[in-house]
Amino acid sequence: MNVHELPMILFTVIAQMCVGAFIILGVMQLRLAAKHGNETVERLTLPVLYAIGPIMILGLIVSMFHMNDPFHVLNVLRHWNSSWLTREILFGTGFAGLGFVFAFMQWFQIGSTRIRMILGILTGLVGIGLIISMTMIYMVLKAVPAWSTPATLVFFFATTLLLGALIVAAALMVTTMVRFKKETKTAPVEVPAKAPAPAKKDTFGWHRNAQAINAPTTEKEWGIIANVVRALTVTAAVVATIILITYIIHIANLATGNPTAQAAAGVFASGFFYARLILLAGAGIVMAIYTYKIAGQTLATKPAPLAWLVIGVFAIVLISELMGRSLHYDSLVQVGI
Repeated sequence: MNVHELPMILFTVIAQMCVGAFIILGVMQLRLAAKHGNETVERLTLPVLYAIGPIMILGLIVSMFHMNDPFHVLNVLRHWNSSWLTREILFGTGFAGLGFVFAFMQWFQIGSTRIRMILGILTGLVGIGLIISMTMIYMVLKAVPAWSTPATLVFFFATTLLLGALIVAAALMVTTMVRFKKETKTAPVEVPAKAPAPAKKDTFGWHRNAQAINAPTTEKEWGIIANVVRALTVTAAVVATIILITYIIHIANLATGNPTAQAAAGVFASGFFYARLILLAGAGIVMAIYTYKIAGQTLATKPAPLAWLVIGVFAIVLISELMGRSLHYDSLVQVGI
């Protein structure tokens, strides 16, 4: 693992994962709401949405350590019109900020559904801008053959979609399992002899939303979750396959290039790289396909096996992607150096 570039490894992978998760949640909202209603879909998507913000902020904080002095970020921001690094910072903070506002409005039901939808689309577009900015930072470096290639674009967007899909699937299963355990441990409540006193007015709907989110998973919701998990694991398997194919093409191009490119290709002739491929293929393809199979057979009364499997797939693929990003920085071999 490239420890020197660890802040950037963590930032790029975490940020891409958050953008991917946000976009996938948006697609889920648009596709499922028309069929099942906003209330049902938000019961599934809101817990995942609220997990993205803290993770994204953590990634931004970690990335600042790459500059040695975090206050240097203020100097970087002055070159927004010419620097992809500046644009990365602006899009990153913009995505985190808009995501927070969107989550706040969703939780307290502020504004109309259309306004929140427009804000969500804007947040997603800013997130895509962040991934493009990240990619261009490396692709414009013509002196680094391993970076100045369309493969960089494929790898970065593949990480976005792959980890975004799997963290959403894992979060859905964790939410289901937590609700199930809470339901089974809750003792029955006796009906009071007289009507309870009127509840205090909940101006912002905080308690209403909290109760709605924590309520037991219904059979209808379980059917939706199972289908979504299956779709997300298929997506993960397809994207993982694309990554493997891209590696073959990328390494072949480097191996037949100039001496600098050939030196960069040597980075991928290592046990570390082979371990990365084994983890990616094993979890991203084989285990994902198995998850697809049992998701259609698992009952809502026994969500734990499927939940742990999905969490395991996500964890292994996350490790694999961190290894892949480490190899990305290891392949920094410049022309003339």
